[in-house]
Amino acid sequence: MSLEQKIMEQMKDAMKAKNEAALRGLRAIKAEIIKAKTEPGANGAVSEEGETKLLQRMVKQRRDSLDIYQQQGRADLAQKEQEEIAVIEQFLPVQLDETALKAELQTIIAETGATSAADMGKVMGAATKKLAGRADGKAISAAVKELLQNQK
Repeated sequence: MSLEQKIMEQMKDAMKAKNEAALRGLRAIKAEIIKAKTEPGANGAVSEEGETKLLQRMVKQRRDSLDIYQQQGRADLAQKEQEEIAVIEQFLPVQLDETALKAELQTIIAETGATSAADMGKVMGAATKKLAGRADGKAISAAVKELLQNQK
């Protein structure tokens, strides 16, 4: 079952349950899928990898908005963003916890032969490919920086 089909099924359930928060998040995902399908070169379809990137981008946008709303004391808008993040994250692969992320990164560091912070770009390139969808870019970057500094 494609992501779009899953979204449609859950939209029906959310409408029946009158769950406005879920419905808002699902409609946002559906709109992004339609937008991606109609982009030049998409041929009316979105790959599974493209769907994951699309969902990750949506979560990142909402987290950025959430930070801004919290800084400005807008709890009402922050709550809406948190609800949408929760809905969108249901369709993403399970995220690695900090321990598992560091273990994966240790392996990548060993494979790339990185020895110092100067090799961060090499490690980040390999890590973002290998951990795509399973870890946030900021989390990967912070963990790589920490691990490379500790290797001295």
